[in-house]
Amino acid sequence: MRIVLVGPPGAGKGTQAVRLAEKLSIPHISTGDLFRANISGQTELGKLAKSYMDAGELVPDEVTIAMAKDRMEQPDAEGGFLLDGFPRNVSQAEALDELLTGESITLDAVLDLEVSEDEVVKRIAGRRICRNDSSHVFHVTYSKPKREGVCDVCGGELYQRDDDHEDTVRKRLEVYHSQTEPIIDYYKAQGLVVTIPALGPVDEITRRALEALKREDATQ
Repeated sequence: MRIVLVGPPGAGKGTQAVRLAEKLSIPHISTGDLFRANISGQTELGKLAKSYMDAGELVPDEVTIAMAKDRMEQPDAEGGFLLDGFPRNVSQAEALDELLTGESITLDAVLDLEVSEDEVVKRIAGRRICRNDSSHVFHVTYSKPKREGVCDVCGGELYQRDDDHEDTVRKRLEVYHSQTEPIIDYYKAQGLVVTIPALGPVDEITRRALEALKREDATQ
């Protein structure tokens, strides 16, 4: 299957992308991983992206699209893929359509993880990260440490990242609404959007997504 995963920040896209890709036996292709791989591998695209980033500028769509194209052409993506973080706007969605049309393939579904803005703020603003190890993550509501402000794993200090403060989260949501959310209507016009309620246990959300994909697959 060829799937695009969309949803606001804090919807759980990263978690669900990994789980769904594993369940469906297709590679998880995320924008963040693409940039890291190209920059660390010092590819021509990576060097170009880094030059923009070092100058404090946004990486142009053409560079992101070229990275995605290169990754989708790898042998492990021949039978399908799950895109996470790409396309990020309508122009990237149009470019993706052109790429796929050129290869005579189509998307099977666009999974839209639906969660309210207030829930997004609650999820992100409540996160606390360990200063010793950023993989140790807690939450003031959903995953409280045994001692307030202290990591259960290593005893390090827990803190709130600057980009997790509520005002910053709401600005990120404004960017999502203005730039990324329009791709949902773009794909709805193609009959590809499957909306999944993203509230509840992680396993339950994964189950909903897989069930929805089975139904979509049956109608192809």
